[in-house]
Amino acid sequence: MRSFHLPGRSTVHGANGAAATSHPAATLAAIDILRAGGTAVDAAVAAAAVLAVVEPGSTGIGGDVFALYCKGGTGEVIGYNGSGRAPTGLTPEVFRAAGLKDIPLTSPHAVTVPGAVEAWDRLVRDHGRKTLAENLAAAATYAEDGYAISPRVGHDWAGAAGKLAANAASKAIFLPGGRAPAVGERHRQPQLGATLRAIGRDGARALYEGEVAQDIVEALRALGGTHQLSDLATHRGEYVTPITTTYRDHTCFQIPPNGHGITALILLNILEGFDLKAQGPLSADRLHLFAEATKLAFGLRNRYVADMAKADVPVAALLDKAQAARWRATISPSQASAASWSNNAALHKDTVYLTVVDRDRNVCSFINSLFHGFGSGICAPRSGVMLQNRGAGFTLEDGHPNQVAPGKRPLHTIIPGMVQRDGRVFASYGVMGGQFQPVGHAWVLGNVIDFGCDPQEAIDMPRAFFADGVYGLEEGVPEAAAQELARRGHPVKRADSPWGGGQMIMLDWKNGTLMAGSDPRKDGCALAY
Repeated sequence: MRSFHLPGRSTVHGANGAAATSHPAATLAAIDILRAGGTAVDAAVAAAAVLAVVEPGSTGIGGDVFALYCKGGTGEVIGYNGSGRAPTGLTPEVFRAAGLKDIPLTSPHAVTVPGAVEAWDRLVRDHGRKTLAENLAAAATYAEDGYAISPRVGHDWAGAAGKLAANAASKAIFLPGGRAPAVGERHRQPQLGATLRAIGRDGARALYEGEVAQDIVEALRALGGTHQLSDLATHRGEYVTPITTTYRDHTCFQIPPNGHGITALILLNILEGFDLKAQGPLSADRLHLFAEATKLAFGLRNRYVADMAKADVPVAALLDKAQAARWRATISPSQASAASWSNNAALHKDTVYLTVVDRDRNVCSFINSLFHGFGSGICAPRSGVMLQNRGAGFTLEDGHPNQVAPGKRPLHTIIPGMVQRDGRVFASYGVMGGQFQPVGHAWVLGNVIDFGCDPQEAIDMPRAFFADGVYGLEEGVPEAAAQELARRGHPVKRADSPWGGGQMIMLDWKNGTLMAGSDPRKDGCALAY
């Protein structure tokens, strides 16, 4: 339990429903839907739509969705892969002809088909009680009438001003008066508001066919993209069977590749063999083991993870406990290895994760993203749709399972998490922040299971991430631990900004209540009633 002498926030407790998101307006929208009789899926979609308006650098209707869902909180967990594919005209030859060695983050070639809206529509039809129009109403109103810029959103927006200025539509919509809106100012997106109303009225086809689709394709082709109307019209997401592992008698669920949730499961398998509880939550020992396990897990990710519809990904071998023991045995407890892992895209800390539990204990773990801040920076001018740059998750390496190809989904960083114990949902959670997410999942879950933290304590705890040869430590990591890590050979530095954000809801089955927490690294909050 936290000390009430110190700054912080309490974990939220409630009996009927709970929601946790990265922005208060989105959390409120979710609670409003729950109180009006909507399901966890209705509320999650409502919250995601609001975030697509009020946190536009992190998410949008031009992005993708992954979701996990457990009806009644017991038994089967299902997954939905709402990620888009490369256009049919995007071949490796396109990049060879242009002399490109990688996929530029602001290129139209980085724009995959947006999967979010199709996912919203399908999930609401299958698991909701409200109409899509009802679930999108709050978001459309914020877009039309305006919303106040919150502190973290304003900070990130200002940092993306250069990207936004490079595209005429993005500049007009997101740099009013030639600058990023300041914290507390009101911002409106009337084009997006009209698009949200159309989606609510006509469903997903309002984005994938007709005027909005035409606007998207024209914007991309004008910049040299290969996109066609048929690429949008034929898009479909899909239900998937989650992949799992166990961690200290808890079953952990992730979306299978093309997402890299498997990386989090590999980390948990490796770390399970260490007595982390004896080491202390912010000890140099625990931080050292996380860095070494990260090197191993991300090296495997970069080698194998790809779209399973287009490549052979050895999921069973990667999640084998005996294999994890062999990897674990290579870790020295006292010396950093020389190994590293190469990041195939710039590190970033965007994306929105949210989770909702309703009165019937339906549980939804939901993540929606544009990838990097404001995605590609390319906005369709008439519809106000900011387009993601998920295609930057591909590699151009010949023969690699994740090599770019027509109709293929790239390696995806967004990962919703869910954990069961004894066949019932123990926690629904996620940690935002691009490449950091698998480490965040293992870290926060370990805070709960190994150290007995409640959701807010688990999320609040300082974080660290090893990437590209540097161990970036948040300011809250003790200096003594940092010095010991350096002595063991880790190239440590203080992180320029916090690692991601996060939300968690835990289900207390004994008392029939819910516990929810939200990350102070973002602007959000948890609410329960």
